[in-house]
Amino acid sequence: MTASFTSRTTAAKSRIAAVGAIVVAGSLLLTACGDQTDSGKKDSPATTKGAPLADKLPKAIADKGVIKVGSDIAYPPVEFKDDAGKTIGIDPDIADALGKQLGVKFEFENGTFDTLLTGLRSKRYDIAMSAMTDTKARQDGVDSETGKKVGEGVDFVDYFTAGVSIYTKKGDDKGIASWSDLCGKKMVVQRGTVSHDLAKAESTKCTDGGKKAIGIQAFDNDQLAQTRLRAGGADAGSSDFPVAAYAVKTSGGGNDFQLVGEQIEAAPYGIAVAKGNDELTKALQAALDAIIKNGEYDKIIAKWGVDAGAVKEATINAGT
Repeated sequence: MTASFTSRTTAAKSRIAAVGAIVVAGSLLLTACGDQTDSGKKDSPATTKGAPLADKLPKAIADKGVIKVGSDIAYPPVEFKDDAGKTIGIDPDIADALGKQLGVKFEFENGTFDTLLTGLRSKRYDIAMSAMTDTKARQDGVDSETGKKVGEGVDFVDYFTAGVSIYTKKGDDKGIASWSDLCGKKMVVQRGTVSHDLAKAESTKCTDGGKKAIGIQAFDNDQLAQTRLRAGGADAGSSDFPVAAYAVKTSGGGNDFQLVGEQIEAAPYGIAVAKGNDELTKALQAALDAIIKNGEYDKIIAKWGVDAGAVKEATINAGT
């Protein structure tokens, strides 16, 4: 979930068109809802014996055999639960592949998106992996809206690229084709995401220009926002492109929503690690590079039909 309203470089913007191909890249699977509990069945800790990159892990994690992952498990197709309650999606599949390289299990624990970094700072989680955009503000522990320091910040191991899209009820776009068309309209978003930040920034532009503000309705997760729009309580919604495209494709058998306009703010998703935990950060980077090189990463990305958002190498703190 993207999270800061900043303009990207030309190179980053060039990826927007590429990520735009996701919507026709292939079929996506299943929807489900998250909750405030653990993600479900826990496997027993895996041994690091024989794993090619096990020696790169911090000893404490290697001894436990587990990496605890904070995640908002209600964001299909990135992470969500199937009908049996199992956590599935792009992030869990990548985590499983990383675990094979490092010889540990990645255990996903559910939490609302805007509390994940707090959980990371309090050591409830070892990492946060939840379609979280790598931004300079998050790296520095700065609130993107107020500019105030709110924590020590995190480091990101970047593993995917995505932009942000607007969607409306199918056949009823209310004349909305871009963010500038939202003045005076009601909009649903997930709290703490770039869509929320963009809506607030655009609303300010509306009122500064003598137009009506955007009626912003922020929810704990994206599925609640979609429910509100589906029921007619808003004119439009916004979320990361893969999620918006998934909702358009699957909700109501493809009859509930439609994408409008072009996606914007293409930026990297990153695995968040607390500052000072460099050994774990570098271990994750090495494992990600390994699955990119051995082809496992590309298989996962293709499975979920999001090939155009794939990265070619693991980077650290590439967000701006």
